[in-house]
Amino acid sequence: MDEAIRKTILALLDEHRIMTVATLRPDGWPQATTVGYVNDGLTLYFLCGPDSQKAANLAADDRVSLTIDHDTSDLMAISGLSMAAHAHPVTDRAEAEKVLGLLPLKYPEQGPLPFPMPTPDDVRIFRLTPTVISVLDYSRGFGHTDLVTC
Repeated sequence: MDEAIRKTILALLDEHRIMTVATLRPDGWPQATTVGYVNDGLTLYFLCGPDSQKAANLAADDRVSLTIDHDTSDLMAISGLSMAAHAHPVTDRAEAEKVLGLLPLKYPEQGPLPFPMPTPDDVRIFRLTPTVISVLDYSRGFGHTDLVTC
């Protein structure tokens, strides 16, 4: 992967905090859900309920599509990422604790939560490993994308 595009991807990941992740339901319909995320380089993590539909979908099929973007009033300022990735549950306690420790860093302006931070036993944490990343940047032309295979 070209170093310039890698830096662009990492900057977009660091700039944002939420993504839309699409999983496959048992009936074949995609299910798109907005979730918060943290990243360690190009590896993304998100949390969900252990008994959630997302967790059930991913237990059956680990493929996800996701988008990370923001709203803008300037058409030519549209930018963001879309990815195809594989989702794997985080089962290592140290990795899970690390992810939960990264979450508050994404929200530095957040005061104390009205409830305790979840523990690895309270939530399911998924690690997303991208296989294809599309970098959208309208400032380089209407609908301009750079496609990167990981």
